Amino acid sequence: MPKGERDASARATHLEAATRKFLAATNERKYMSTKTNFKRIALVAIAALGLGVLSSVPSNAAVSSLTATVVAGTSSFTKSDSTTAATLTLSGLMEANDSITVVLVTKSVPAGSVPGVTIQNLDSTTSTLTNLTIDTFAASGAGNLVRAGTNGVLPVNGAATAAATMVRLSKSTAAGSINQTFGIQLDSTTARLAGTYTYTALIKAYNAGTAASGSPTAQADQTISTEISIVVAAASSVATTPSTVTSFVNLLAAATASGTASGSDVVVSSVSTAGTNAAYLFVGNRNAANGSDTAQDSVTATVTGAGQVCATTGFATPVVGTCGKSLKVSAIGDYQFVLQADGSAGTSTVAISSSVAGWSFTKSATFYAKAAKTITATLAHPLLKVGANSGAIRATAIDAAGSNWTGTAYIVASAAADALVGGSATTPVQCDAYSSTLGYIACPITTLTTGTAKFKIIDAATVALATATSNEITVTVTNATPASVKLTFDKASYAPNERARIYVTPLDSAGKEMQSTTETLLAAGGISVNGAVSFVGSTTSAESLTATSITTSPSTSSTSGAKAGSMVYTVYMPSSGGTVTLSATGGIGLPVAARVALTATATVTDSGAAALAAVTALATTVASLKTLITTLTNLVLKIQKKVKA
Repeated sequence: MPKGERDASARATHLEAATRKFLAATNERKYMSTKTNFKRIALVAIAALGLGVLSSVPSNAAVSSLTATVVAGTSSFTKSDSTTAATLTLSGLMEANDSITVVLVTKSVPAGSVPGVTIQNLDSTTSTLTNLTIDTFAASGAGNLVRAGTNGVLPVNGAATAAATMVRLSKSTAAGSINQTFGIQLDSTTARLAGTYTYTALIKAYNAGTAASGSPTAQADQTISTEISIVVAAASSVATTPSTVTSFVNLLAAATASGTASGSDVVVSSVSTAGTNAAYLFVGNRNAANGSDTAQDSVTATVTGAGQVCATTGFATPVVGTCGKSLKVSAIGDYQFVLQADGSAGTSTVAISSSVAGWSFTKSATFYAKAAKTITATLAHPLLKVGANSGAIRATAIDAAGSNWTGTAYIVASAAADALVGGSATTPVQCDAYSSTLGYIACPITTLTTGTAKFKIIDAATVALATATSNEITVTVTNATPASVKLTFDKASYAPNERARIYVTPLDSAGKEMQSTTETLLAAGGISVNGAVSFVGSTTSAESLTATSITTSPSTSSTSGAKAGSMVYTVYMPSSGGTVTLSATGGIGLPVAARVALTATATVTDSGAAALAAVTALATTVASLKTLITTLTNLVLKIQKKVKA
């Protein structure tokens, strides 16, 4: 075959083969493309079915887009109402005859007797609710609810826990959106305990097509479960945190009750006999609201020197427990330590501190030996009357350690002759208790007749048991009657507004001052004053100056201004200068001849007048000096002339 033909034949064969190969490949791709398309169609169909299941809504669909929004409540011990209630807001779209029920089931509440809970309709943000009905159901036995006003009993899931309340929303006609808020409130008439009250709200939606037309006994189409809490905060009065502001420690002579308010400390001086209760350390362990029984703290009391502290239980009649130089106790609310003697005399310093609040206080007391070392007696009443004379003699004493001895002292006549005037020599009379305010022991004497007698103070109930005896004090007993009376000021002159004391003093027939007495010494009207005296800051009032019956003091006092044998009145002088005059007339308690007019005067020096007088005196002095200088000058001139001559 010619070369040209061979070339043509080869090209034809190659073209045929290529064509067959292309057609075969093309057919294969077409076949594969068809299978892929079937797979893709199947996947799309499945996906479409799946999406249809997720988003499809049956023809009798229940409430749409139902949501529940909860806000916790904040009730308190004193308040439980709609303003403190928890709230539950239901939102969604309801069709005609759809309904929603809400049932509360208790989940957890504080231990103890707790109040019930109620659910009530509060408000709605939906503008038109004319076709929305809200029914309330009350609890009736375990697991049941009763619709108000009907006899229908509705089961609550067969629950053993008490469901407090149930409500049902029913849409009677056209579809519409709801946004309804309910309040969940603790019973306001029952005491509320502090803590968190948690309830489970079971919210069920019923479609109009459901059997029983929305009855709670029907099968719900939707159920939402949510928790609702009401928190009752502890009252500030029961807070457990101690406060440095309200806590305190008082040193008291006697035990006291829990809750006692802070007061003043007493001065403690006690015998050092071991085991003797000397005082009480009342710890006011308070919270910020001054609550006295809930603050929790650790309190330490440490004694330096004489004495010891003891733990106690109870308050008004505490039971003493462990004692020692230092004790640490756990206190819930107020606490009380006892300060006891440990057999040693001297000063006791007690430091009381808090571990939690951080406050600290220091108190002190004195323990004295059972026996005094020395007793010093002084005469308080210069003249005694026949009969009872309280506080006639005063005594101070110290023990062997030099501490102030404040035990029980007795007064006794020195001899039988003295007893005939002032009392028994064999039976000592107990003195008054030591006064920390006055700083001494006051001893009484009941005299039998007039005369003089000697007395002494001992530290025991009998002379034989006494270990210390005071110096002797001689007393004078009189029974004089007033023969006259005098009025006096305590000074002759005063500055403006200066305090002044007026004395009314009865005198006996010899013109001498007398023992303490009570007599009608002034006539009606008492004392009149011609100056503008005042009584601000004094114990005297204007009316007291009009008194006619006068009781004179048996003793003198530098503090009150009292003077033995006189009655004292305290006034304040006028603010301007001048003379103040007192006037009175003797009363029926005096002899007729002594019922005469009485006067007393004092001068108030005006500072302005005094200054003017000083200036006047100075001017006079200057004038005199001027005259003297002139005379001397003339004399010098004469001498000069004679010398020149």
